[in-house]
Amino acid sequence: MNNLKGKVVLVTGASNGIGKSIAIKYAEHGSNLILMGRNEEALKELKEMIETKFSVNAFICVCDLRNFKVLKEKIESLPDQFKKIDILINNGGLALGLEKIYLNEEDDIDNVIDTNIKGILYMIKLIVPLMKENNIEGHVINMGSVAGNYAYAGGGIYCASKSAVKTISDGLRVDLVDTQIRVTTILPGMVETDFSLVRFKGDKERANNVYKGIEALTPEDVAGTVLYVSNLPKNIQITDLTLMPVNQASGTTLHKTI
Repeated sequence: MNNLKGKVVLVTGASNGIGKSIAIKYAEHGSNLILMGRNEEALKELKEMIETKFSVNAFICVCDLRNFKVLKEKIESLPDQFKKIDILINNGGLALGLEKIYLNEEDDIDNVIDTNIKGILYMIKLIVPLMKENNIEGHVINMGSVAGNYAYAGGGIYCASKSAVKTISDGLRVDLVDTQIRVTTILPGMVETDFSLVRFKGDKERANNVYKGIEALTPEDVAGTVLYVSNLPKNIQITDLTLMPVNQASGTTLHKTI
């Protein structure tokens, strides 16, 4: 079953990692993509690849989720063929540092909260009214995390931001109950991407150690899950879906073989 051919899908954080894999997965199923992120060169390469390989159309939006004014300008200036957005995937997000809450740098606090929480709210504010205006049976998919359910040492601010994602999704679902717009929260466990490299600000050795001794999820695993929930019959709404590696039992319980 393929309900996704010809749909317009907007993916934030599409430059790399999970977002890139999500974009490729939808392109494989014939969807047209709006690729949003900060790395223009990476977005251009992704656009060229999916248009050539899958014969779909892609449009890139280079912007920062923290800047509502720029986001608004980008959405308002979309070409006509991309204005009717069927699926919004709020994937963009990050963690910075692994310090105790009271030791976090102010800039890191602002960056995590503004990207992970306000960025999602900004995109919802910009896209959901368009879905309603165009009578689209849309879907909003927000990328949460098991970290939103299980706080861990040094990750309190990131965990709080992902807990907020879950609450935002639940509130949006209530607000859209009289529409045909579905809302889903995806909650991955450990996924091997450059997430830890960003968190540790380029310290590759420290980032690599996070994934040693356990077969983590891949970006493709998460992308397949995202595609699954949006490809179901339109009368089915998956509200929350959690996925973790076999050797992960919770946000804080792992078994590693080293």
